[in-house]
Amino acid sequence: MAPPSSVRVFAPAKINLTLHVTGQRADGYHLLDSLVAFADVGDQLVMRSGGSSMTVAGAEAGAIPTDANNLVLKAAALFEEIQSVGFALTKTLPVASGIGGGSADAAAACRGMIALCQSGALTQDSFEQAIQPLVPDLMRLGADIPMCLMSRAARVSGIGEKITPVPNLPALNAVLVNPRLPVATPAVFKALVRSENPPMPETLPVFAGEGELTDWLAYQRNDLQVAATTLVPTIAEVLEALEASPGCGLARMSGSGATCFGLFGSAEEAAASAEALRTQQPGWWVEAAGLGSQTARSMPQPT
Repeated sequence: MAPPSSVRVFAPAKINLTLHVTGQRADGYHLLDSLVAFADVGDQLVMRSGGSSMTVAGAEAGAIPTDANNLVLKAAALFEEIQSVGFALTKTLPVASGIGGGSADAAAACRGMIALCQSGALTQDSFEQAIQPLVPDLMRLGADIPMCLMSRAARVSGIGEKITPVPNLPALNAVLVNPRLPVATPAVFKALVRSENPPMPETLPVFAGEGELTDWLAYQRNDLQVAATTLVPTIAEVLEALEASPGCGLARMSGSGATCFGLFGSAEEAAASAEALRTQQPGWWVEAAGLGSQTARSMPQPT
């Protein structure tokens, strides 16, 4: 079977359910311990063999570059065996928002490039095997890119290079909220008061269900939340709005912000909360989402 000439790739949002800052290396990079899940909302990337353009559309397209500064093109350039590809990115995720939008798009480009090179359907196993030689280069492009490659729930540590899948993580119902205020990750780390904090337990519990997971998460942290809120006080308003939503069991910031998530006991509660928040704050980005692993959904599909 010949390789497809065009593929569509889903780039799911990355959500840091926890983010513990555990130290700092001599080169300045911070050490992290994070439980990561992926949402069923995200960007869409269409890739066509023989093309040469990069277009960006969608509600969150904004001023995203379409030249070599775009992470999609930087990631695709690593595939020297295929250089003639056109890209059409539809942006659903806000930029600089702590949910890995650009990194997820770059990871999607990698999946698409391998699909365009490979005969037959791209499987999870064949993609993981094919991408391994490029992981060090992708890490240099962005520390979040490797964890987005498989779009699966994982414990991520080091500076993002140590990725341990968490295969039995219960699915979660969430509302994602961003006040449409970008946050620069370097500035948040600079504002961090303490860089050495306890990690998560060495062995994660086996959770019986989403309620047990939510209860456990309440005892964990995002060590960047206070620093980010100092820089962008509106984050506190977002968290307060989520906490006040009926059925919200936990509200926390993701990554370096400003996106926050609220966890709910059912998809219906999450949807109702999202609708109410959109009415209360029409300028905010609000999405109800399921959180977990999105590996199968993120595999390229021929168009």
